[in-house]
Amino acid sequence: MGQRSDIPLPTDAYRLTVVLVGTSHPGNLGAVCRGMLNHGFDRLRLVNPQCDVDDEARSRAKHAGRILDNATVHTTLEEAVSDTTLVVGTSGKRELGRKTVFRHFLYPWDLASRLEEGEGHVALVFGEEGKGLSHEDLDRCDMLATLPTWEGYPIANLSHAVTLFLYELHRTRVLNRQGSDLALPDVVPINVRNEPGLRRAYRESIEQFADVLPGLDERRMSVRQVLIRQAAKGGASDEELTRLIGAYLDATTALQRVAGDESWSKHRRRRLPSPEDD
Repeated sequence: MGQRSDIPLPTDAYRLTVVLVGTSHPGNLGAVCRGMLNHGFDRLRLVNPQCDVDDEARSRAKHAGRILDNATVHTTLEEAVSDTTLVVGTSGKRELGRKTVFRHFLYPWDLASRLEEGEGHVALVFGEEGKGLSHEDLDRCDMLATLPTWEGYPIANLSHAVTLFLYELHRTRVLNRQGSDLALPDVVPINVRNEPGLRRAYRESIEQFADVLPGLDERRMSVRQVLIRQAAKGGASDEELTRLIGAYLDATTALQRVAGDESWSKHRRRRLPSPEDD
């Protein structure tokens, strides 16, 4: 369930490798792999891991077990990033005061926009659970990035942090290339732009429905305005608008019939069956 192996991984101008330093929990390791494949990344390197790839790791990885199988193990961070052109370190420890000069962070969306414009092999580095990257490891990074977590509890779980960073990178892909990349099919429309004719038909169906409501003209006008404005805010797809048009026409027809308005049988494009039809 949830796997479509016939869809290729997205391609970028840059190559991204996730690097985990000192990972100590196999469950986190497996969850990282799942988060990676969820967002179209599959290159993983482990630096001095403190846990084994056991049943828990594979269970948490689900269908991303191949990332565990292909992950490479390294003894030092220098070795793990030796063939990369950009090293991005991550941390939730955002120092205050004079130390900020040594910890100039990017947010994930800033990082995503910069990577989208560049090329090369990028290492995105995460530290050990409960410790993070050491000062020495952070000094070896070309850029530093952090999540916009609440300052009262800024340190995120390792697998959550990896997934959130990769979500932002993949989000940028989707916004820029959905529908033009085989790996990014146009399944969910990003921008809902309804056909002008359909919008006019939808507005007309609302107006006709409001006109046959019982009560004062003020009530009918109020309902008409609310429904039209709500439709504009909702961003419904063409298919959703088509279904709503049908529902309004049915409701209008029913109200006309109850009120004894003969136009329900003469002028409606759709009408309810009469008792004689039963």
